[in-house]
Amino acid sequence: MRTMMDKAKLEYIWLDGFEPTQSLRSKTMVRKDFNGTLEECPMWSFDGSSTLQAEGSDSDCLLKPVFICPDPDRNFGYLVMCEVLNADGTSHSTNGRATIDDDDDDFWFGFEQEYFLWDPETKLPLGFPRDQTPQGQFYCSVGGANTFGRNIVEDHFDQCLDAGLNVEGINAEVAVGQWEYQIFAKGAKEAGDQIWVSRYLAERNAEKYGLTIEWHPKPLGATDWNGSGMHANFSDNTLRTCGDEKMFNQVCEAFGKNIKKHMDVYGAHNEQRLTGLHETQSIHEFSYGVSDRGASIRIPVGTVEDGWKGRLEDRRPSSNGDPYKIASVIITTTKSAYN
Repeated sequence: MRTMMDKAKLEYIWLDGFEPTQSLRSKTMVRKDFNGTLEECPMWSFDGSSTLQAEGSDSDCLLKPVFICPDPDRNFGYLVMCEVLNADGTSHSTNGRATIDDDDDDFWFGFEQEYFLWDPETKLPLGFPRDQTPQGQFYCSVGGANTFGRNIVEDHFDQCLDAGLNVEGINAEVAVGQWEYQIFAKGAKEAGDQIWVSRYLAERNAEKYGLTIEWHPKPLGATDWNGSGMHANFSDNTLRTCGDEKMFNQVCEAFGKNIKKHMDVYGAHNEQRLTGLHETQSIHEFSYGVSDRGASIRIPVGTVEDGWKGRLEDRRPSSNGDPYKIASVIITTTKSAYN
């Protein structure tokens, strides 16, 4: 446990106003006699004109700290996730966290974050085969012929654990240089905070290796390689306790009636990934089924075996989607199914 220190380094992290996909930004504040609590983190400002969040003639935006954890890569350091506010204290239009109208922990989320380790010189995934070796052998693989960047991924994994993030596992994914980690949290805001901080750590960690993190859902374009998603596993008390197949079907049907509302926030360029191939349902269709990885929503077999008590998995969110907005729309649609 960290104790009070003379000077601490606080890395304030926020999302900018870039479209269609926001980028992470950060800057460091030094605080004296810091005990490591969120309450000690003051509001801060930044130049919104440089992040597409304000005009140059009125450029101040505010950073409101909402989540704090130890910085695993800095002595006496902390990572501080922030919401962006306008200068008058109102929520900025780019603030996805503010769209969550649910402050309790009734909804639980498990996000499966996929991404590519990307070589900025070749503009290809790390280890991408020149001979176009078919995908498949790389999934959960071992060995230098199939697995690329394990040391980088393990470094990130350890950093997330040292930061206190609730990472539940990692694995190599189907395509070359593609990886996944999973984060679980009770509460939509907490889940979003942890995903964004984990993404920040991934990007900062990749800097050391001269690589970037590619969050695009289909960076290899119209090829026979899998894209990257961020499957959203979710439940509330009703789903965890109801024991009723009809209730699960009712929730899935509600999602089928709100396709556009979901796809609008499930990530840019997702139509390139949701083609009906490579373990996806077409973006133009909706389906659900037990243990069906080609469906829009998969009902895990464990949910059925537990007497229709458990979770659902929305397989449509893309790897670059905003977890705040994704969780928000999942909550509103699920609640609508009960009315």
